[in-house]
Amino acid sequence: MPGQQRLARTVEGRPLLGDDEGFVPLASAGFDTVDDALGATDELPDLDALPASRRPAEHHQLATPFDPGKLWGIGLNYADHAADLDEVRPDEPASFMRPATSLAAPGGPIQLPPIEESERVTAEAELGVVLGRTCRDVDADDFGDVVAGLVPVIDVTAEDVLERNPRFLTRAKSYDSFLVVGPWISVPATRDRLADVSVRTVVNDEVVAENTLDRMLFSPPELVEFHSRVMTLEPGDLISTGTPGAGVVEDGDTVRAEVDGVGVLEADVVRREP
Repeated sequence: MPGQQRLARTVEGRPLLGDDEGFVPLASAGFDTVDDALGATDELPDLDALPASRRPAEHHQLATPFDPGKLWGIGLNYADHAADLDEVRPDEPASFMRPATSLAAPGGPIQLPPIEESERVTAEAELGVVLGRTCRDVDADDFGDVVAGLVPVIDVTAEDVLERNPRFLTRAKSYDSFLVVGPWISVPATRDRLADVSVRTVVNDEVVAENTLDRMLFSPPELVEFHSRVMTLEPGDLISTGTPGAGVVEDGDTVRAEVDGVGVLEADVVRREP
């Protein structure tokens, strides 16, 4: 069985399979699309055995690596972050959903609303888990059986909108381009890969927040278990597992999500005119 690999997709829609050395066409591994491969990440062949030569990642312009289904976000999932915000530690996952139209491709841009709508927008790094199989009532121990892979995420919030009323959370999270996902899905998603992983929010090359997954209130396997008891989870569903902290972003900034052992995701920030 090969080690960690990457599923990606170009802006032209070409699906790719890769590793640290580069990418080959996913078709050479017997899959027509990334979505077809989500449920079979443990069956992907070693790239060295394929009849194709790797091309370095920088030779490709990558898009969101999969067709997303349900988009779950988790608030206040790091103990330190909840304390920083002077929020009460939740007894169960503080989850919310957002529309697929909020997605932006790697590189962005993240489009800030006109200043009349929101003056304070924050961005934060998160680890995302991508479902690979349809499932319901999953046990946390079966995490690796139903999750296809792991992906860096940049989650964006119009904080001043949210501060006006907590019921405005969906609107504050749902502006177009407020969720950046990619540049690839790192596969497979075994539980041992969640050990000793740091997540960092970086704005203009300055680390504004950092923490390790073991500081989460609810681990990724627990989040999958919890949400699978609420609803049926399906291939392409994304659970963005929460952030160690956010940074305020302005027109002209660059924000980066760094997830150890998974990948680095970057996006530029622009202000949308009225």
